[in-house]
Amino acid sequence: MSEENTTNNEAAAAAEGKAPAGFGIKRVFTKDLSFEVPAGLGAFSLQGQPNVGQDLNTQINRVDDTHYEVVLKVTVTVKMGEDKVAFLAEVHQAGIFQVVGIEGPQLQQVLSTACPQILFPYVRETIDSLAVRGGFAPVLLPQINFDALFVQAVAQAKAQADSQAEADA
Repeated sequence: MSEENTTNNEAAAAAEGKAPAGFGIKRVFTKDLSFEVPAGLGAFSLQGQPNVGQDLNTQINRVDDTHYEVVLKVTVTVKMGEDKVAFLAEVHQAGIFQVVGIEGPQLQQVLSTACPQILFPYVRETIDSLAVRGGFAPVLLPQINFDALFVQAVAQAKAQADSQAEADA
């Protein structure tokens, strides 16, 4: 039954002169990587409960008509005690994704949610590995709901646009 629906959808898209919708991963790679221990040897004698801070950002670049580079940028700062930085890890994990037949807001949502969701496990493993290789305890970043972050960002942008429109009026 699903094969019939798929064939019918593809036939309808072809009749309209559009390619059927599609999404594919072409390549995943580490674009940039940094690990710093600002306190040097003193970082290993720091006392206190570790405080893990995480900063997350995405960058989307169009490569051609159907390919996009999505870069998930994650910076993790681990502090001990008051504000003593034990280490800082920054990973820019990138992917080349092929997106066909998806446009407008749906395209933005796919690039802002599905792509980072695919890249995030690579970032988690890299940061954990960097911490261990740097002589520290493992760091397991919590899962992130990129769909919720996208909805929140859209709502914030709408609220900001509404307040700007009121200010201009």
